[in-house]
Amino acid sequence: MTRAPGGFISATLNSSNGGARTSGGIFTLPEYNGWFRRVGQVAYTSPGTYTFVAPSFVPVVDVVAIGGGGGGLGTASGGNGGGGGGLGWANNIPVVAGASYTVTVGAGGTSTNSGTTTTNGGDSWFDTTGTVRGGGGGRANSATAATTNTGGTFAFTQNIPIAQTGGGGNGGVGGRNTASTRSGGGGGAGGYAGTGGAAGTTAAGGAGTGGSAGGGGASGSTATAGAGGGVGILGQGANGTGGSGSSTAGVDGNGGTGGSGGTNATVGAYNTTTNRSTPGLYGGGAAGSELASTEHANGAGGAVRIIYGYGRRFPSTNTGDL
Repeated sequence: MTRAPGGFISATLNSSNGGARTSGGIFTLPEYNGWFRRVGQVAYTSPGTYTFVAPSFVPVVDVVAIGGGGGGLGTASGGNGGGGGGLGWANNIPVVAGASYTVTVGAGGTSTNSGTTTTNGGDSWFDTTGTVRGGGGGRANSATAATTNTGGTFAFTQNIPIAQTGGGGNGGVGGRNTASTRSGGGGGAGGYAGTGGAAGTTAAGGAGTGGSAGGGGASGSTATAGAGGGVGILGQGANGTGGSGSSTAGVDGNGGTGGSGGTNATVGAYNTTTNRSTPGLYGGGAAGSELASTEHANGAGGAVRIIYGYGRRFPSTNTGDL
């Protein structure tokens, strides 16, 4: 390894050093290992489209993307919950200093007052949908069978010849209305290495795996189910737990807890003019409810976080704010 003019060093191909490849199989690396290398991060936590400009001395970035949770359904005969958003992460994504890259953060799926129209959660991604993506959770529908409220998926590119790695987890499936007047919970957001907890259909929601969130619990008649928990953006942590649930009349479902530092969903609150159960950030799926006239069961929005600096890698190596 030799030091080149301008404060850079040149080295032959080394899959562990995180450098940017140039022609001829040579990597050009910012100064590190005793010299300066820039370390930082930026988080996008509100739905919308943004532009990330790669800083100087940053040849690669690591990214996590979480999709929005699916919208939930409220009808007088019971409703279905939305699926949780998927989570994808990828390391060693090559960038060029000063170049602009698109960042898209998916919104949570929505539901109308009457509960007849619901929407999927939006996808979240960096650069392109194939580079790294967390898919939006599926919407609830009016049918008894859960045909659309699946959890969001994830994707990442692995064909860059500098040891690019990636992973993630699908969102948990939303709970379905198994009998008249009952309601299903919302699916938990996906984790860094596992699927989000499935929502309850007649009882409690499922626990998360691989740092994902727990699913919301189901409810009986004259009650509302619990939404799904969200997942955090600072790297893999503890799994979320499923919310308690019941098929007994008048018993609201509890929300799933967050995974990897994500926020918990709230307990159901039947016959109010606000969300039955607020899903957790980021990517929690909305709950179903047996109340159509004032139902606003929206999924939680997604997020994208970008980190950079030598020795930082998702899912959990120096991924906090430094």
